[in-house]
Amino acid sequence: MKIAVALKQVPARDSAPGAAEADLQFEINEPDAYALEAALQLREAQGGEVLVLSAGPARVATAIREALAKGADRGVHIVVDRPDQLDALGVAQLLREAVASESPDLVLTGLQSDDLGSGQTGVILAELLGHAHATLIMAIEPQGATVRVKRELEDGWFQHVTLPLPAVLTIQSGINKLRYATLMGIKKAKTKEIREIPGAPAPAQVHAGPGYAPSRSKQAQIFDGDPEKAAQALAEKLKYEVRVL
Repeated sequence: MKIAVALKQVPARDSAPGAAEADLQFEINEPDAYALEAALQLREAQGGEVLVLSAGPARVATAIREALAKGADRGVHIVVDRPDQLDALGVAQLLREAVASESPDLVLTGLQSDDLGSGQTGVILAELLGHAHATLIMAIEPQGATVRVKRELEDGWFQHVTLPLPAVLTIQSGINKLRYATLMGIKKAKTKEIREIPGAPAPAQVHAGPGYAPSRSKQAQIFDGDPEKAAQALAEKLKYEVRVL
């Protein structure tokens, strides 16, 4: 089974807000790390190959190299100088070209990115590829030409779905224990292939607007004094002013 994992490199969580990019430390987006771990476990159980893809400037190669050190087989670096100007659609369009050239059985992405958190790239990528797609995946069971997955719903409920291959799956964070790169893995990663491909000009751009504090439209009222009188006053307000009793 051939599995492609889309990784994003994001600023480290302890980065200072508003810091210049040159002053930032970068790391693999944590939700994508869970997608990578799911792919590695599938390969160990089913055999095959794990390919990692990431779009970004030259620094992204370090994230790909880290994934290779953890056990991925090959990497694809989509070279984009200004990934911050790409929205989810723009990133998905870049990934589509790279994924289509590799024809994997499964494409795994993380739930969302730690920096923007839109949670849309995997869904859009599936639509662009014309593949079946499922989100919030807790377990993956390949079954020949199909894959059976377990999805997390609300209030402790789960859904089991069977999808035709190829498929795109968005992996729920926390479903497995992330592995560390071993010394042997780090040495092997230095000899593994990272193929560079040019990223097309940004087809869509997103710009952050000015931030502002929300206006206050409601306020709290404290009823002091005797508890019984306070309860009576509260009941009257709820009945005659708020009209919920």
